[in-house]
Amino acid sequence: MKHIFYLLLISLFLGACGSSKNYLERSNADKALSDAVKKLSKKPSDDDALSAIPVLYKNLSKDHLGKIESYRKSSDISRWDKIIHEYNDLQSAYSAVINSTPAFRLVTPVDYSGQLLESRQAAAEEYFMSANVFLEKEGRDNAKRAYNYYKKADTYVPGYKDARARRDQAFEKSIVNVIINPVQDNSYFFNSSWGNYGYNYSNEYFQQTLIRDLSNVGSDRYGARFYTDWEARRNNVKPDWVVDLSLRNMSIPPASRYQYTQNRSARIQTGTDTSGRAFYQTVTATVYITRLSFNASADMEVRINELATNKSISYRTFREDYRWQEERGSYRGDSRALTSYDWSMLNNGGMYNEPRKEDVLNELYRKIYPQVLNNIKYSVDW
Repeated sequence: MKHIFYLLLISLFLGACGSSKNYLERSNADKALSDAVKKLSKKPSDDDALSAIPVLYKNLSKDHLGKIESYRKSSDISRWDKIIHEYNDLQSAYSAVINSTPAFRLVTPVDYSGQLLESRQAAAEEYFMSANVFLEKEGRDNAKRAYNYYKKADTYVPGYKDARARRDQAFEKSIVNVIINPVQDNSYFFNSSWGNYGYNYSNEYFQQTLIRDLSNVGSDRYGARFYTDWEARRNNVKPDWVVDLSLRNMSIPPASRYQYTQNRSARIQTGTDTSGRAFYQTVTATVYITRLSFNASADMEVRINELATNKSISYRTFREDYRWQEERGSYRGDSRALTSYDWSMLNNGGMYNEPRKEDVLNELYRKIYPQVLNNIKYSVDW
């Protein structure tokens, strides 16, 4: 009996040590301290939390303060983001301990709210002053950086000086006027027998529709305004970027014909005997199928250039395919062996609903369009 008691005592001791060791061996000391404080708040006599909390607080304080000291030696403006992050973690540890009576008996936490406030003020000032420098420079990238720095200043100290007004000024300066030209394909549209149908469709879909969809989101989202070439001239808008769309490698081949046969069989009930047992018979048929099909394809080349410098903003080519096929058929044999698909082939009078070239172009454009739209959005977005 005494032997069992000692074994139980040892197991309890080892379990307690293992649990405390678990707190101290975690890679995230901040989370470990938070968990230990919560545990102690629920169970003030918990030995694991009692032994771990003083060590955890000492270690994490040393770690965060060491990082802060290291970041202060840097001249990179982003050091303030890191410093403030470390002070926030220290202040979270302070709040966790100060709000737990049993944890507060173990540790005297340090209040870093003053240092945090000073750091936020210093960060706001440096971001604000740096933003002023970039705002005076030309170019969209400088305006974007000024915008982000003013936003940082206002985030760290809400209402800091006139950061919000200057942020809006930087955003307005960053907006680019973008001309979207109609789709060009001299090799196809003007050398085909389509008349103007296909060309008008491409112009509507890839110029005016692009502009409509992009403008519905507005310059507030993308930092860009979109125009047709005609609208830019009419409104005396000086364009910054131009989007050129070119249809390449358009291929709509004649439908190819392929013939093959399928043998069908079915076991059907032909009657019953006097006892009600069913009689079955196997019936067969041969289906003669003619398939018409073609694979159409097209590439859309999208070039976005900065007009002043002829710098390429983006160059992408998007390829799409459209496959059409229909089958028609006839048969010999017993019609009861035919499937529902066989009947669908037989009941159309042998006529094929081959799409017009305009319809094929419609499908190709419909599949390419979202890719072109997203590419332009990505190029103008911050």
